[in-house]
This record gives sequence, C-alpha cells and structure tokens, in this order.
Amino acid sequence: MDAGCGTGKLTRLLAENLPRGRVVGVDLSRNMALHARWNLGADFSDRVCFAVADLVALPFRNHFDGIFSTASFHWIRDHVALFRNLYGALRPNGWLHAQCGGGPNLDRLRQRVRALAQTDEFSNWLGKFQEPWFFSDAEGAASRLRAAGFENVETGLEEAAFTAPGGQEFTQYLKTFVLHRHLELLPAETLRTNFVQELVNAAANENPPWTLDYWRLNLRAAKPG
Repeated sequence: MDAGCGTGKLTRLLAENLPRGRVVGVDLSRNMALHARWNLGADFSDRVCFAVADLVALPFRNHFDGIFSTASFHWIRDHVALFRNLYGALRPNGWLHAQCGGGPNLDRLRQRVRALAQTDEFSNWLGKFQEPWFFSDAEGAASRLRAAGFENVETGLEEAAFTAPGGQEFTQYLKTFVLHRHLELLPAETLRTNFVQELVNAAANENPPWTLDYWRLNLRAAKPG
C-alpha cells in the first residue's frame, strides 16, 4: 500500500520496483485517487489500483505485505488510530516504512501563522482553527507503534530545510503544500492573498530567505509473524 498516495508519483516508483507484485494507492481525496489512476492506469494495467479511504478507518485486514508512505502521516492527528489501522492492514511479517514531518517541523512558520490568525483581519475565520498537523517526536512515535503491536521499531528525526529559489516559488509552495487548509477557510481571494503575502514578506527578511525549517520523522516497523 502507498498510504496517502496523492497524485501517484510514489505509487509509480513502487510499481516499477515491484515487477511481480501489486500496489494499492490509498488516499482520502477522491479527486487525488482518480487523478492517480488516470496517470498510472495505462502503464500498469491491473498491477496498480486505487482506493478512497481514511487511514484511520481502513477497510483492509491482513491484506498487505508492506506499507510505504511519505509526507502524509503528519496530516493525521490521531496517530494511535493510524498505527492501529496500518497494523491491522498488514499480513504477519509485513513491514511499515514511512516518512513524515515531525518534531519541531515548520516551527518558525507555525508561530507566524498562529500570530497572524489572531489579528483583526483573519481572526473571524482562523482565530479558533486548530492546526491540521500533528508532528510527533521520535520517542512518542515509537511508543505508539509498539502499542499498536509493531516490533523492530526504528524512529528518528532528520533535519531537512527547504529553500525556494524566490518569492514567487515560495508563495506557490505555501499555497499548494502547506497552508491550503487554512486558506480554504478564508472566504475571499483578497484575504487569502494577504494572508500568504504576510508570511512571504517575513520569510524574505531571513537568512537565507524563502526557507522552511523542515524536520523529517523516519519510521520503520514490522508486524510479527
């Protein structure tokens, strides 16, 4: 399973490196799953398929030999339910390899977002909005994986700062990959533009500019046989 497959970019790589196996891409977004199927269907025929499902309420039991995921788990706030469902979806001796945001991920940006959300211009819509992310530390992730039943658990944080080449690229990156759930709550394009621009202006004055302080949480675990 490609857990949180998005447009299927990783699903394609998995299928290319698993010539005798099958890959199931799972995403909560029906549009993403349809887009991924359109992208990959002609190349992999019946070896790749896609399902629309919530990773904390998976319809699979003892189904997969392995689960792979990147940049998805931090969008799920309940990691207890997440790991329990992933464990149930695996066959005995199945493995989990995943990477997501963790620890102090995006700490500088998040502080600015929280402060901006409380200003008069945006507080009506974002003042009480709970962050859509959960960035676990390595120790907490390991504990939750073991509680779900996993063995051979390995977790660790890795610094991975991202720097955009310029303000325009940084703006688009924030809109597309980081702040889309915040922006969905703002009722006018002017508000959405102003919100992002405030953050872009602040990032322009940093050294280096246009940089996000990413931290990756790497996860490896196995289901006992």
